[in-house]
Amino acid sequence: MAEQVLVIGSGGREHALAWKLAQSPHVKHVFVAPGNAGTADNGKISNSAVPVSDHAAVAQFCRDQDIRLVVVGPEVPLAAGIVDDLTAAGIKCFGPTAKAAQLESSKSFTKAFLDRHEIPTARWKSFTDAKAACAFINSATFPALVVKASGLAAGKGVIVASTKEEACKAVTEIMQDKSFGTAGETVVVEELLEGEEISYLCFSDGVTIAPMPPAQDHKRLMDGDEGPNTGGMGAYSPAPQISKDLLQKIRETVLQKTVDGMRKEGVPYVGVLYAGLMLTKDGPKVLEFNCRFGDPECQVILPLLRSDLYEVMQAVISRKLATSMPVWKDDSAAVTVVMASQGYPGTYPKGLEITGLAKAKQLGLEVFHAGTALKDGRVVTSGGRVLTVTATREDLPAALREANLGVATIHFQGATYRKDIGYRAIAFLRQSRGLTYKNSGVDIEAGNTLVQKIKPFAAATSRSGCNAELGGFAGLFDLKAAGYTDPILVSGTDGVGTKLKIAQECQKHDTIGQDLVAMCVNDILAQGAEPLFFLDYFACGKLDVEVAQGVIAGIADACKKAGCALLGGETAEMPGMYPPGEYDLAGFAVGAVERGQMLPQLDRITEGDLVIGVASSGVHSNGFSLVRKIVEKSSLDFSSRVGVSGDQTLGELLLTPTKLYSKTLLPVLRSGHVKAYAHITGGGLLENIPRVLPQSLGVVLDALTWKIPEIFSWLHKEGNLSEEEMARTFNCGVGAVLVVQKDMAQQVLRDIQAHETAWLIGKVVSLQKGSDNVKVLNLHRALQANRSLCVHSHIQGKIQPGKVKVAVLISGTGTNLEALINSTKKDTSYAQIVLVISNKAGVEGLRKAERAGIPTRVVEHTRYQSRSEFDSAVDKVLEEFSVELICLAGFMRILSGPFVKKWEGKILNIHPSLLPSFKGAHAHRLVLQAGVRVTGCTVHFVAEEVDAGAIIFQEAVPVKLGDTEATLAERVKEAEHRAFPAALQLVASGAVRVGEAGKIYWK
Repeated sequence: MAEQVLVIGSGGREHALAWKLAQSPHVKHVFVAPGNAGTADNGKISNSAVPVSDHAAVAQFCRDQDIRLVVVGPEVPLAAGIVDDLTAAGIKCFGPTAKAAQLESSKSFTKAFLDRHEIPTARWKSFTDAKAACAFINSATFPALVVKASGLAAGKGVIVASTKEEACKAVTEIMQDKSFGTAGETVVVEELLEGEEISYLCFSDGVTIAPMPPAQDHKRLMDGDEGPNTGGMGAYSPAPQISKDLLQKIRETVLQKTVDGMRKEGVPYVGVLYAGLMLTKDGPKVLEFNCRFGDPECQVILPLLRSDLYEVMQAVISRKLATSMPVWKDDSAAVTVVMASQGYPGTYPKGLEITGLAKAKQLGLEVFHAGTALKDGRVVTSGGRVLTVTATREDLPAALREANLGVATIHFQGATYRKDIGYRAIAFLRQSRGLTYKNSGVDIEAGNTLVQKIKPFAAATSRSGCNAELGGFAGLFDLKAAGYTDPILVSGTDGVGTKLKIAQECQKHDTIGQDLVAMCVNDILAQGAEPLFFLDYFACGKLDVEVAQGVIAGIADACKKAGCALLGGETAEMPGMYPPGEYDLAGFAVGAVERGQMLPQLDRITEGDLVIGVASSGVHSNGFSLVRKIVEKSSLDFSSRVGVSGDQTLGELLLTPTKLYSKTLLPVLRSGHVKAYAHITGGGLLENIPRVLPQSLGVVLDALTWKIPEIFSWLHKEGNLSEEEMARTFNCGVGAVLVVQKDMAQQVLRDIQAHETAWLIGKVVSLQKGSDNVKVLNLHRALQANRSLCVHSHIQGKIQPGKVKVAVLISGTGTNLEALINSTKKDTSYAQIVLVISNKAGVEGLRKAERAGIPTRVVEHTRYQSRSEFDSAVDKVLEEFSVELICLAGFMRILSGPFVKKWEGKILNIHPSLLPSFKGAHAHRLVLQAGVRVTGCTVHFVAEEVDAGAIIFQEAVPVKLGDTEATLAERVKEAEHRAFPAALQLVASGAVRVGEAGKIYWK
């Protein structure tokens, strides 16, 4: 259900915040207090007159209007402790506490903090005496020409002097003439820094930071940075002159160190942290911190945010920012131009009519109001900075051009604005700079770094015949040194397919290398070859050294396990070929086999030979396009917890690496007892086994003879796959098969079982004309046998935070279960079904739950001597799953008094009549006998007396002439499918509850 939000403030920043929040599907309405003409009755946005300086009044307003989130725009309420007061009143508030806001409200505190935590800043000193400050200015060994009022001065409390005399005059004006009031009781005098000034903001939850695109503000009133300082006449974002390396440095040495430092000092910083920085020749240095979005920076940063601002803010407040990092538009730029009143930043007129606002909107621009008001239905000026016009386009020049066009359409007397916002960045973009390979997207240095990092991994794979040293033009292998006399070389190449997509989505890169090696070396085993050396190919759009190192380390580790050397490889960085974060892999294995030991030995294979199956570790590396589609359509995702203890995600389970068979099976293959070996790879059981058989022979396998891993049962059920699709796509638990003579089968099986799980799974048969090369008997039965275990204990749906956990109790088909499942799957649902319990095994309702990926339990009432014992067993299962609400859907047991009392107000049942009429088991019969013209269904809380609990929801159904019990029941059932989900949402949302004496309360 969408929620109501309150934004505190009245400027362009607050209009932009309200505008972005209103885009969220989670937000029903945004109040802005006090707001301006732009936030007055604007769609989902309206103003509120609540006095924002009266925190108790704000808290009461939030309670009255059911406000679920307060967002504080300006610094003054933050410094006054509005976040502290609202949080104490139980109201979620986005922004730092008063103590944390000292980073802005006290410049002397900030400078001392920066020094304590060795965060680079200008040299400085604070003073409470004007004479002492002037003495310092005249005696300092550096240009002490920047004078700041330590307190809050609406962004104007900084004077940058050009001489010592001007600096001393500024001290006098601030401290003695009180030009900034009490904000100037303490002044900070600091070194004048030279360089480019930028704004770099981030979200912070007290631990994790999420940087925003860098922006640059323009403080001077007129073009060319002439005229007096202002609160800001425009801004643009991103700032192209700042390299990614420099941004990373600022992130680590300024933003993260500041958040870490505040946390260490016992004042976690939660909200938006704004760092004003000077990019000096000695590196970036902090000029100031703001404890909120900047104005006008906010008006260019938020239009670049792809993510839902409401979701990001909730993640910040709940300290879960790491799980909900914001995503930004990296293909756009934004420019905002401020239109100010004549005379600003001094005195200025008010009440002047503004025209042309609609024309600017027609140009596709956003106009964020600041100093505006409504008067007799007209928009008029009411402040110094009146409004900002924001354009978001493909690049900065285009954005500035469009913003200026928008400004030209808006008119009010004496309007003052700049036309050169972003001029430094545009000049930087127009500079003629010689291209480099790195400019084009290929970082040779990164490639060289990677080679140095992976050399030790490769060297560790050295074996007889090869020393595995990287760096040459080619790798060498000495077959004679490896002990071969008359060898045949065998080669194989393969990739990992779209299993890579899962590895990349899960950011788990350490096992995919084994998949690559195994896919190649397991193939060459089919010729009886020992793998000798391996080469890899790693391709990406932009090289991430850490990711590539993880992948190649996995490749090297797998090579050691397989007994082959990692002899070389290729890392290909190809800008534009792959999206960010994606890469592709290919592998090449070369092995050798003595001429007389080659496989398969087709002339030896005869009818009656037996087939040995060697266990796979899971899906291995084939069929992942289908796997991904099944997961996409299921109720799970790759982060869903699986396993009895939930210690593994579905992604991790699917990424279980492909088994390497070379070291364990090679001695068996060389024993002379094996006639053929097949790697069960792409094409599954049906297409790989025939590759090692004579054309006249096939095999019959019995799926009940081997253990099928639960993941295959889940894929079969969730994808509704046929037996043929399963056997043609997946290994179904058998990673390799061996064909052996019948009288040697037990000996070979024992030899394999010393190292691997293996079974006798079938036999070789003569092929009849038109018959299948491979028949897999009982596959459906085998998959079904694992199904309940799979769903009950192994793969469970993810629990969604913030949703009420619901259990459904059934006895059969689970009347209404499907309707409840469908309604709770919606994003807007307040509830999630986490468990289905049946008092009977094998019923259809359990299968419905399994198909939806919902955990199930069977608690058979026949095993218990009394109702209370049965109810206690049910209660234990409910506690295991942390259930909060119970729905009875065709549950044919009467619950005991103690159970109902414990769960009072938390058990919902549906009855097929309009209660209190026609209680009991034969409602439809009673309705027809009574001759009433209207019946229906009732969802009610369960009380000890049957069908007597407080009513939550009813839906009427007309009784038609000629109705039978069956026809009436069918129409009432349709109403139930609507009524039960609706009632569940009412209870889960808190809209309805049971109070004292069973009385129902509506919110």
